[in-house]
Amino acid sequence: MRTVKKRIDETQFKPRKSSPRASKLDPFKNDIVRMLEAHPYTAIQIFQRIREQGFDGQYSIVKEYVRKVRPPKTRAFLTLSFAPGECAQVDWGSFGAVNVGSTRRRLSFFVMVLCYSRMMYVEFTVSQTMEHFLGCHQNAFEFFGLAPKKIMVDNLKSAVLKRIVGQAPVFNPKYLDFANHYGFTIAACNVGKGNEKGRVENGVGYVKKNLLAGLDIPDVAAIHPAARHWLDTIANVRIHGETREKPLVRFENERPYLNPLPCHCFDIATVSQVRASSQFRVVVDANRYSVPAEYAGRPMTLKTYPDRICLYCDNKLIARHARSYDRHQDVEDPDHPKQLLLWRKKAREQKIIMRFLALSPKADQYYQKLEQRRMNLFHHVQKIVALSEIYDPETVARALEDAFTFQAFSCEYIVNLLEQRTRRLPKPGALHLTRREDLLDLTVESPDLTIYHTDKERP
Repeated sequence: MRTVKKRIDETQFKPRKSSPRASKLDPFKNDIVRMLEAHPYTAIQIFQRIREQGFDGQYSIVKEYVRKVRPPKTRAFLTLSFAPGECAQVDWGSFGAVNVGSTRRRLSFFVMVLCYSRMMYVEFTVSQTMEHFLGCHQNAFEFFGLAPKKIMVDNLKSAVLKRIVGQAPVFNPKYLDFANHYGFTIAACNVGKGNEKGRVENGVGYVKKNLLAGLDIPDVAAIHPAARHWLDTIANVRIHGETREKPLVRFENERPYLNPLPCHCFDIATVSQVRASSQFRVVVDANRYSVPAEYAGRPMTLKTYPDRICLYCDNKLIARHARSYDRHQDVEDPDHPKQLLLWRKKAREQKIIMRFLALSPKADQYYQKLEQRRMNLFHHVQKIVALSEIYDPETVARALEDAFTFQAFSCEYIVNLLEQRTRRLPKPGALHLTRREDLLDLTVESPDLTIYHTDKERP
């Protein structure tokens, strides 16, 4: 009761004095402070060193004390401002894998954001190769109807080949040609400074959170119309958190400052040298594509586009296929093996003709007569060669010679001659004119032959 009365009589609240709990880290705290002042050690390095001195506590209390002694520094960033039409930022994002035919491929998406209006374009692909990188740029320009004056990119190999601190970046020549064609300059972020293109970084995160989170993607073809619908109904008509305006509305103000598109599109194909196999096939990304059979084994130029592949030999387009993103597929044009089949047919016919000419010395002349008189020459030659497999070759040769003598030029004549000579006739027997006895007993008078004598011979 005395304690209660004492507390009631006090004019202000006084917290209860409590002594701090002892910690296993207490004997090492002075050493930890000295180490942190001398070197920029991490918490795990401090933990390893004091364990050697006998500390047997957990890493968590070491980490907490290091954070208290040396609070983490928050990095400061400047907010960049861009004029209308001045700049766009691009980047790749990835989101798991997706079904493509009978296989699965990593799902990537390309994002371009106009820095002033925050107008966004997004396109999904299953590859991040050079032709896809440039193709996405082209599709974004067509989506906007215009092109920016500058594009900020990260240091990916499709854009920057080499980056040395203190020196100008070495841009990919293909990307540099593409930029010159569309009239924009390339601005590469500093090494490890992805925050410099924060607008597109936020755009990538926005796509993942707003479009892809919880989205069921049964097939890669299903996401393209969904992405375009999302751009038109959500992404570009929302109230942007930074500008407090709709990107589509700000884009109308930015439109006059963007560059018009050139009359002709840039050839975005990736060019490489390949050689067709003996099966007249070229392998691209684990799939085989056919070329005409007469180009088997020959070197050629391959141009790969995001949606097709083209093959050239001596600057002539010899094959074009829709590009497959499945794996281990054989893509054949039905016209490509026709020449090979024709060669094989001619080779078989030539072999049969050579067998025919070897049947007899007269076979060559007989062939020429057949060629003159018969429309279906090969049919007769083939039938005669087949007869040589049934009948004796000497018999067939004799039949050919006889048919040539008779001027009978047809496989049917040869068949008749062979059948007549191989037909077995019965042995001849005694000739019996009649068996009637009354006729056998007839007496025939000798004929008068004088009627045959001439007048000079008559007496």
